[in-house]
Amino acid sequence: MSSMGRLVTLKENLASRRQYATLQRESFDGADLVSVRLRSLWFTRCTFRETDLRQAALDGCHFKLCDLRGANLSGASTRGVNLAGCDLTGADLRAADLTGARFGRVLTGAPPHGLTNATGAKLDKAVLRDLQLEEVIGWPITGRRGHFPVAWRCLERGKPDPNPDGVTAVQ
Repeated sequence: MSSMGRLVTLKENLASRRQYATLQRESFDGADLVSVRLRSLWFTRCTFRETDLRQAALDGCHFKLCDLRGANLSGASTRGVNLAGCDLTGADLRAADLTGARFGRVLTGAPPHGLTNATGAKLDKAVLRDLQLEEVIGWPITGRRGHFPVAWRCLERGKPDPNPDGVTAVQ
């Protein structure tokens, strides 16, 4: 509730957070966060299952061990987002801008624990420029040659991957 007695919505609450604010173990499951504008927030062990984040601006946000299963991020701006050890199973990333995003892992023990899972994620028309993948499970890369379910391409000795999608995989 604000000082004026009006209830503050979840979207307003998140949008008003200071840059780099940290949220831990929060649940946003099923929330309507369409077009929310966040300022490089840090989420740890938060859940966003079936959350509507269409057209959201999540640039520079960090997600560590977060559950985004079935989240709708279509058309979202996720430039420079860091997803480490997150579950994106069935997430909708169609037409999302993933420029400079990093999908990675967290050192929590033996894999598959701590790996990001993108099984069944939808990436049609997503911008994948300078995207970095590190041990991502089920990465569905869509390229000019059609859809091919590849976890990720390994780089040899740190050389850039010459693939046409501009996706960079790191070991």
